[in-house]
Amino acid sequence: MANIHKAADPDQIIESVVGRFPCRVLWSEGRPCLEYQREEDVALITEYVQTTYGVQLLDVFFTAVERLPEEI
Repeated sequence: MANIHKAADPDQIIESVVGRFPCRVLWSEGRPCLEYQREEDVALITEYVQTTYGVQLLDVFFTAVERLPEEI
């Protein structure tokens, strides 16, 4: 696991991801969890975090979960 604190502030990475992609952050016991809308989105987010910050997605987020469809 990479040392994220040497690469960038985790809060900065989270803010950047949420600002660029259709996702949101859920907090579980003080740990950030990424909620994404589609598999394609999480693939793009993963690539962005790796390319831009040099860390793995799960080094920043505790977990990543797909958003449940809204009921009509």
